[in-house]
Amino acid sequence: MVKFILQRVLIAIPMLLGIALLTFILMRVTPGNYLDTLRLDPQISEDTIARYQHLFRLDKSIMEQFGHWVKNMVRLEFGYSFYYNIPVSRIIAGRLWNTFLLASASFLITWCLALPLGIWAAVHRNQFIDRVIQFISYICLSLPSFLLAMLFLFIASQTGILPLGGMHSPNYEDLSLGARLLDLGKHLLIPALALSIGLIAALQRIMRGNMLEELGKKYILTARAKGLPEHRVIYSHALRNAINPLITLLGYEFSSLLSGAALVEIICSWPGLGSLMLTAVRAKDIYLVMASMMMGGVLFIIGNLLADIALAKIDPRIRYD
Repeated sequence: MVKFILQRVLIAIPMLLGIALLTFILMRVTPGNYLDTLRLDPQISEDTIARYQHLFRLDKSIMEQFGHWVKNMVRLEFGYSFYYNIPVSRIIAGRLWNTFLLASASFLITWCLALPLGIWAAVHRNQFIDRVIQFISYICLSLPSFLLAMLFLFIASQTGILPLGGMHSPNYEDLSLGARLLDLGKHLLIPALALSIGLIAALQRIMRGNMLEELGKKYILTARAKGLPEHRVIYSHALRNAINPLITLLGYEFSSLLSGAALVEIICSWPGLGSLMLTAVRAKDIYLVMASMMMGGVLFIIGNLLADIALAKIDPRIRYD
């Protein structure tokens, strides 16, 4: 397992460099840069703009700029943000945690609901409860997360049960620790649910199909013939094999939540990495865009590595030696 992890880490290095280089080239070949917005201000002279170009190395070639950025990245220095006028690492640190918190909450909601619903639907195949779950799943699969976010915000505005956006209330600093956690949970609920609904529907259907396949196999018939209780047949035997394909999807699901939360973050005014990425792209803030892409790539690789390790621990047939 240690050898396998080291191999994956070594493979990840050129992959991340490739992501960074492609992002850098795309940002540079598109027309304009951040300094073009400064040229619109008549109070800023050309000499000032030229100094900015030299300071940010925008007067160098693409490869020179990229080499300089990679050299600094090794020291965990991701450059300077033109738009926010502070180091990129300071911006990324806070926004990355906010997106990670949102993605983790959505991930937990998805798995805690999708697995029981899928098992329940499979055990009660073609019964009324199964048909209701599948009907609701069809509807949820067709609803995009940003539309759900707007719908939930509209309901919250009419009922006043939940706050209408942001991450904290105005009096957050004056609250006790328990009240702060409750306030954060209230603000987190709408964007987390908006991201979770479609994933719950999809994973529930996958879980149901896997369980139906396992429940029809001979080893399940043998277990029942030996007189094992039905709950042991389902949860100790069928579930253990049925869950393997979902664990393979675990890394992709988590990384897709991190990268796909941008619209929900913007609609719900959640200060995360997705909304930051959109602002950086629109402002042509090249170093902030690159750092955001790198963070997304790192989280994607970590998510898939954790999924592979979990597979090896759960399924004794899988070995990485």
